[in-house]
Amino acid sequence: MKWLITAVALGLLLVSPLFAGDHSALARVTVYWHGEGSGANGAWNGAQLRDGHCAVDPKKIPYGSQVVFRDADCVAVDTGPDVVNRKAARLCGRSAAERKAIVIDRFFDTKQDALAWAKANPHFMVVQICTPDVEVAPTARQLAASVTD
Repeated sequence: MKWLITAVALGLLLVSPLFAGDHSALARVTVYWHGEGSGANGAWNGAQLRDGHCAVDPKKIPYGSQVVFRDADCVAVDTGPDVVNRKAARLCGRSAAERKAIVIDRFFDTKQDALAWAKANPHFMVVQICTPDVEVAPTARQLAASVTD
């Protein structure tokens, strides 16, 4: 019986870190760019914004998380009041699920790139979110050492 409990615990140790910080979410994706007061001075914390960055609600998506879109991966480094209060989702969502969706504001270096991306993609999409606090799965050697200790 001890062997069975140890095997189940070992299996849970291997599987749980793989799924802990990796999930999907419905998001209303908006865009912003350098200039016109939007992104002109960098992120809220002073970091310089560049392609591959996005603004998120840090209570729902921690900074440093990887947000995977259909065409690119972005890093969550910025925030803003309209992202936190989900204004875009509440105003243009057609269903209850869309109105409750998180908002992600994707950054582009130029207005032209931002508007072209917004035109070519749907307002709402499912994104993959990989949080930075995911532990690396232990190796077989580490697990064997912990069981024998």
